[in-house]
Amino acid sequence: MNTIIESDRALTAKDPWLGVELRHLAALDAVARTGSFGRAAEALGYTQSAVSQQIGTLERLVGERLLERPGGPRAVTLTEAGELLLRHAEAIVARLRAAEADMAALRHGQAGALHVGTFQSVGARILPAVLRRFRAAWPRVEIRLTESASDDELLGLVERGELDLAFAMLPLPEGPFEAEELLADRYVLVVPAEHPLAAAGRASLADLDGLPLIGNRACRSTALAESELSLRGVSPDVAFRSDDNGTVQSLVASGFGAALVPLLAVDAHDDRVAVLDVEPEIPARRIALAWHRDRHRSPAARAFLDLARAVGVEVGEDLVALCH
Repeated sequence: MNTIIESDRALTAKDPWLGVELRHLAALDAVARTGSFGRAAEALGYTQSAVSQQIGTLERLVGERLLERPGGPRAVTLTEAGELLLRHAEAIVARLRAAEADMAALRHGQAGALHVGTFQSVGARILPAVLRRFRAAWPRVEIRLTESASDDELLGLVERGELDLAFAMLPLPEGPFEAEELLADRYVLVVPAEHPLAAAGRASLADLDGLPLIGNRACRSTALAESELSLRGVSPDVAFRSDDNGTVQSLVASGFGAALVPLLAVDAHDDRVAVLDVEPEIPARRIALAWHRDRHRSPAARAFLDLARAVGVEVGEDLVALCH
């Protein structure tokens, strides 16, 4: 403790302004407002001698006389130096009050940063609406996004505490996770517009047997679909893989193959391709928002989940109508 005090004294001796404290500035402000040391002391809850001592210390530190002390009944007034310093003091106190408000908001989850993990199809179709509504309701909370083609990678970041929330597919892998399902995203077959299957408007599992497919490289949705096909005795030929949904669809449009993908990953308005339902249906990809079960979820995180839930319902309704 003595070492710290000696260090502070050395710094103050080198630069006296480092000794200026908020209580000194508050005393200057109170004297300027009330016109006397006595009334300033009452306003601050100090003794008059304490206020006088603080003003004296402040004048010594800044090297200027800050107050005119006429004595008697006449009011104490600021010198030119005092007026200049008071303008700075007012700005400093205002920033302090703002900092106090920001800290209070942070404690209540109304400010700070919310770290969210997402993958491509969610980022294109769900996230924009969630962010727009969240920003309107929580303008002081910054959303920091982490994007990945693999929700396994995102969940790893949740487990390490680097993400507060992450979009992921159910079922989740083993880990300290909780999640809420947002929507079911059915699988469709995307073929070139001139493909023979396009005229039928739908495809059977038998149509997929031996069909050249273009799939994702890292996304679990492709692995889930291919596993389901294998269980049903269907053996598609995967010709290309890409982690970019736009690339997958462009390869389909160019005639390199078809794609069995979740509908959320498809631009259904692309007239270069046809989007077909598959019969019998492959179990839908279930998209959820996940978090660490042992970490505190802030009000902002809970609000984000509420908005994601609402948007998920809306997008899910759109997906049901699409292609039916």
